[in-house]
Amino acid sequence: MRSSSKYEEQLSTFSKNSRVVLVTGGAGFIGSHTVLVLLEQGYQVVVLDNLSNGSYEALTRVEKLVGKRLSFVKGDVRDQSLVTSIINKYKISDVLHFAGLKAVAESTLNPLQYYSVNIEGSLALLQAMVENSVKRFIFSSSATVYGENAKIPYREDSSRGTPSSPYGKSKAAVEQILEDLAQADDSWQICCLRYFNPIGAHNSGLIGEDPEGVPNNLLPYISHVAAGRYSKLNIFGGDYKTPDGTCRRDYVHVMDLAEGHVAALQNLVAGFDVINLGTGVPVSVREMVAAYEAVCGKEIAFEIAPQRAGDLPEFWSDCAKAKQKLSWEAVRSLKEMVEDTWQWQTKNPLGYHNEE
Repeated sequence: MRSSSKYEEQLSTFSKNSRVVLVTGGAGFIGSHTVLVLLEQGYQVVVLDNLSNGSYEALTRVEKLVGKRLSFVKGDVRDQSLVTSIINKYKISDVLHFAGLKAVAESTLNPLQYYSVNIEGSLALLQAMVENSVKRFIFSSSATVYGENAKIPYREDSSRGTPSSPYGKSKAAVEQILEDLAQADDSWQICCLRYFNPIGAHNSGLIGEDPEGVPNNLLPYISHVAAGRYSKLNIFGGDYKTPDGTCRRDYVHVMDLAEGHVAALQNLVAGFDVINLGTGVPVSVREMVAAYEAVCGKEIAFEIAPQRAGDLPEFWSDCAKAKQKLSWEAVRSLKEMVEDTWQWQTKNPLGYHNEE
């Protein structure tokens, strides 16, 4: 892997006929898995990441898995001059935008930070693209843009709702910016991918989700309980109006998501579009705990805690549009999601910090 000081050397190795994709936030959970699939598909990849939610080690392992090189630039997506220099140096043709802050609860405590990184970062990136006539863009959006009152299952033809958190509001704001941009200039090719609850890991066990501190998401938390890092799992709410009283969500394997991003890139058309990436099958917290116990062979201790403000009882996706427009659908089962997560956990008990 090469740093930003190796721009010219790396550029000379790029084929003049290959597409060069800038992946912002490419050292993070979903980004790193997508980088792997892009390299497998023959794309040249440049990653821009400030490593606040990502790991350089993840990219090193991606290179080992694929047997190909990528280029890495450490920096903030809000630095428009840096983004411009990357676009010029590497002759970027396409952009996949993952960079951003992503914890719903944290966003309610630090809204200005979330709006700065997620909205200002997107604006700086788009402005650099405009100045260099790069107009192929995939945005990492979220099911949170549907808001609290959307009809289930969530369909793309539903209007954007009012998300309950600054995180969701920042995603909805960027979607609106992109829609306005495409309306103003019909030469743009923009797709917003709204996905639900990404879990799992690459089946090698070499790359996976490595949250800092106490995990915000369910499956990493269950993994840490199974590994003995925490004594029990808190299940927030056991009295929802669902079959077993716990929240139900649409969990999708991160490798299915990664393949969905590449499918979207390969099927970009002029204008603005939004597409769900999910399984369309809801899974409850209790069902996820049981699935994990079956795979790891351990009992997962848990305690029912009070409901959290803003948590919805259940939601899941309608994924017909992804199948129609991208020829994509999630193919990995819940069992595979859990098996791959447990393999990542057992091989990397401290995440990427084992190597750092």
